[in-house]
Amino acid sequence: MKNIQSLLFLTLCIGFFAINEVAAQYGYGSPYGYGGMYGRGRSYVPEAGPVESTKKEAPPTAEEIVESQMPSITEALGLDPFEAAVVRTSLTKSVQQRIELSILELEPLKMKEEVEKIQKRQDEELKAGLPLEKYEAYVELQNNQFKVKKKRKKGKKKD
Repeated sequence: MKNIQSLLFLTLCIGFFAINEVAAQYGYGSPYGYGGMYGRGRSYVPEAGPVESTKKEAPPTAEEIVESQMPSITEALGLDPFEAAVVRTSLTKSVQQRIELSILELEPLKMKEEVEKIQKRQDEELKAGLPLEKYEAYVELQNNQFKVKKKRKKGKKKD
């Protein structure tokens, strides 16, 4: 009886190690490959692909955001270079402050108050630096979220 139990135990141990070897041959749990073809499914050599896609894109800076909006603002308001510089400086400063606020992650009520303060300072700077009619046009453009309405030409009516 003792010989049968020890033989059974020895068989189970050998079977256990044999199953691990068989699984390793097919790639299950093996560091040498993934399934099928006796562990030759994959290799350690990385595939040559686009390297840039693996990098996380950094969020745009305040200057980049303002530069992307400036052509439409300049065109819509008809700004001269001095006025465009005033608008660019004011917008860059306020966008930078908003980015800093978003990084701080304040409470919603406190965030709203701070954004309103930034908006008020920006409006005062623009009012001081722009003529009244261009400032009003800027406010209207801002209310339309900087979407320029294109002027359409009147077409000829067909009879």
